[in-house]
Amino acid sequence: MGRKGESITLSIREEHKRELEALADEYEMTWGDKPNISRLLKAIAQGQLRIAPNHDWTQQRIRALDTARKTLIDAGKMDEAIEIGKLLQKRSELTIPFQREIDKFLEQPQPPWRQKIDNFISRQQPFRLTYQDAAERNWQFTVRFAEIQSIEKRQYLLCRTDESEGNQDILELSHNWTLRLDRIQDATVAAINKPWLDKLELIKVSFELRGGLVFAYRSKPNDIKIEDIDSTPPKRRVTREIYNTFWFFREIAAYYGDCVIIEPLNIRSLYVEKIRVLCQKYQE
Repeated sequence: MGRKGESITLSIREEHKRELEALADEYEMTWGDKPNISRLLKAIAQGQLRIAPNHDWTQQRIRALDTARKTLIDAGKMDEAIEIGKLLQKRSELTIPFQREIDKFLEQPQPPWRQKIDNFISRQQPFRLTYQDAAERNWQFTVRFAEIQSIEKRQYLLCRTDESEGNQDILELSHNWTLRLDRIQDATVAAINKPWLDKLELIKVSFELRGGLVFAYRSKPNDIKIEDIDSTPPKRRVTREIYNTFWFFREIAAYYGDCVIIEPLNIRSLYVEKIRVLCQKYQE
């Protein structure tokens, strides 16, 4: 043993010594060409090597936790999302890019404007939203109702506003806006003294299911009624409330002729016009 304060004596079993030497050799903590336990311990003490409680988490488990973290963020439950982030940050199984993503998230979990929006929605407090989108266009909305919803793996702020100018939807839905959260570069959010509305603008649509879709269709949250039609071949009619024609058309377009809009006539005509323009493009 060397001088006091400069060295220690380890009392360990031979098999444990061999395991430490194997670790020293793995991390190139050697003296000459031999593994050196003292250098290994020194590297650990100086933080050059990180001690983790275990290294046995699968990538499936890590992805599941990250999905939960993002879901909590979208639901406005930031405290819970931060706790999952802290749990992930301690793991040694993370890839370097993902480790950086988690570190960045914990440094700034959400921009202040997003936190304010979550709070206003939770309190049913109308607010003024002013922001510049990814195309550097300036927008200002008086938001009277809002919710955050996941559509096709992206997060959107669905809101009903006093403003309708520039909205390309039908007149009955012209105060509804669908704003992609990841395209909002920066925003100013402030409370206003107006009543909170109970929902988005909605309009009823009816459409018929035909062919294989008659049996394959699964009810959606906004479906009001599904009726069987006495016909050969069999058909079904669905009545649903929609808040936006773009997303409605996008859904039914995947079914081609197995899904036919019946009413209202303005929505049916709008869809027919889109089909006509599409056919014209193919004819060209």
